[in-house]
Amino acid sequence: MGGSGSAASQETVADEAYIRALYAEHGGALLRYALHLTGGDRQRAEDLVQETVVRAWRHPEALADRPARPWLFAVARNLAVDAYRARQSRPPEVGQGALDLVPAADDADRALESWAVADALAALRPDHRRVIIETYYKGCSVAEAAATLGIPPGTVKSRTFYALKALKLALEERGLAP
Repeated sequence: MGGSGSAASQETVADEAYIRALYAEHGGALLRYALHLTGGDRQRAEDLVQETVVRAWRHPEALADRPARPWLFAVARNLAVDAYRARQSRPPEVGQGALDLVPAADDADRALESWAVADALAALRPDHRRVIIETYYKGCSVAEAAATLGIPPGTVKSRTFYALKALKLALEERGLAP
């Protein structure tokens, strides 16, 4: 039983030594070729080299009866073509420069804030909500709001005062008012 474990261990050491030797012999040339394939993008070139060496490690039989360099270069080229095609099939990635052009306070923030205010407004008593809608959202004067709501102007004033206090409290509970 113990012999199979040591045989597997020796095989792993042999595989590792083979891959190290393969990389030592062809890694520099493969990296230069990968840099050419990636238009000078060092990170993508290093990724290509790494994936090429991994493929060699996974398929040692492909290198058994032939020179390694042409096979390695063919695999690197195929990987570069596959990566290029994959990038073409999805939207282009944007860099930090494009993200810097996006305003900090965008419409999404305003929409979220509007929803929170609408939620706070919905939490008010109906008579308070109606008076705020008439005076603040519709821009009606006290007299116009009184006529629309069918209540005296003094009631519009007092309801507006208490409605604003209740709205401020509801907004504070939602983290929107100081």
